[in-house]
Amino acid sequence: MATKSAIPSHLKNENGASVGAEKHHGKSQSHVRQQMRDTNSASLDSTLTCSQAFENTSTSVAASQMRNALNNLADTVKDPKDKKRFETEMDNFFALFRRYLNDKAKGNEIDWSKISPPKPEQVVEYNSLANNESVEFLSKLAVLKLNGGLVVIEVRDGMSFLDLSVRQIEYLNRTYDVNVPFVLMNSFNTDVDTANIIKKYEGHNIDIMTFNQSKYPRILKDSNLPAPKSADSQISDWYPPGHGDVFESLYNSGILDKLLERGVEIVFLSNADNLGAVVDLNILQHMVESRSEYIMELTDKTKADVKGGTIIDYEGQARLLEIAQVPKQYVNEFKSIKKFKYFNTNNIWMNLRAVKRIVESNELAMEIIPNGKTIPADKKGEADISIVQLETAVGAAIRHFNNAHGVNVPRRRFLPVKTCSDLMLVKSDLYALKHGQLVMDTNRFGGAPLIKLGNDFKKVSNFQARISSIPKILELDHLTVTGAVNFGRGVVLKGTVIIVATEGSTIDIPPGSILENVVVQGSLRLLEH
Repeated sequence: MATKSAIPSHLKNENGASVGAEKHHGKSQSHVRQQMRDTNSASLDSTLTCSQAFENTSTSVAASQMRNALNNLADTVKDPKDKKRFETEMDNFFALFRRYLNDKAKGNEIDWSKISPPKPEQVVEYNSLANNESVEFLSKLAVLKLNGGLVVIEVRDGMSFLDLSVRQIEYLNRTYDVNVPFVLMNSFNTDVDTANIIKKYEGHNIDIMTFNQSKYPRILKDSNLPAPKSADSQISDWYPPGHGDVFESLYNSGILDKLLERGVEIVFLSNADNLGAVVDLNILQHMVESRSEYIMELTDKTKADVKGGTIIDYEGQARLLEIAQVPKQYVNEFKSIKKFKYFNTNNIWMNLRAVKRIVESNELAMEIIPNGKTIPADKKGEADISIVQLETAVGAAIRHFNNAHGVNVPRRRFLPVKTCSDLMLVKSDLYALKHGQLVMDTNRFGGAPLIKLGNDFKKVSNFQARISSIPKILELDHLTVTGAVNFGRGVVLKGTVIIVATEGSTIDIPPGSILENVVVQGSLRLLEH
């Protein structure tokens, strides 16, 4: 391993002072809130700067009512430490809600005329990076996984997504004799299951840290008030506010400071279900040598990715553009592969000192994505309740970092599992497992096949029941399955295969079947004798 002197000066602490010597606390504003209780609602607005002032009276009233409701929620928390933590979360939620109200009042909509494809200097080609595989910068690295709902599902050989991620880090640490920390951002939906999985790694050569994503109250659409009536209201009243929350949550958890104290300067963040997102020494070296505070991994857009977020140039600045931000009349243009040729893999490299600076200076103003949903009514027979949850994306923070840009990476670094169609792909013979990483079979010609499984395969339990043994798909180009279809063992699929079970019918694909360039339609049952 290289000595400490191999680290460039801009990654060292100023004046040689120990990293993290200065402690910072969470951003709870309990004292501010107590003052608000002692004054009328108008005092709330008087504490705001001119740039934060509300556009109209209705917006101001909605904010004041939300603030009062959040105060009441905080009063239901009895333990002082828990209350302080809850108040900090509600402060951050209120800042998001207030910004949402302002955006609505101003009619903030992206100006399409100012949008252009990224400039050449805003996207670096992976093949142009130095290929030295320098390992000296690994001592400055941590790996952070966004731990979603599928993470505990078995992928290969009895191992879950989380198990595979641990294998990747263990192999990295063992190969290069380093100790790269492994950090997990859990949600309140995944925290318990994750804790049970990581217990088995307590004696392993891996340092695992966890923190929780914020738990925000869903907003009742008709009243603009929080759905929960108390801090311990039912789970359906709360939501995790998107992965853009990672900045505040990492900071408030104390883990950001812990990483800085041990000399970690860079974090590689990715979705836990992206099995292609492994540490890349070339990108790490490029980030250090280019003095970039933020790098977004991009890959070439295909027809399957047209709805994915893309990097754009907006008034000379690199930004992320999501389809939810696009005015309806420009959606087809947004989907154009010719105009916007890249899409965001959500593999992000960030400088932790920059993250700390941006959070503490309240610079983060990521675009808000309102997500409308319905939740069950409290009483049977009542109509479902319409709610709104406000979300942000980690990629939208790119505009807040210095020298931020994209790197166009090979497709192998993007292997996500969002649906059961994706799950079928990664469980198949198309990939081999190597040190926790899925590697495509060298006998495969071209990229991965396109797989579309219908609604009968939407839930993992249904998928597992209908496909107990994954078909061989090494020579498959396209698979579409609709209706009640069951696959026997040892099935081989080649070329283009379309299987459609008509409504009320079932198709059982016999064990050992070889289907090549065929359409199977109707009904076929296999009965045991």
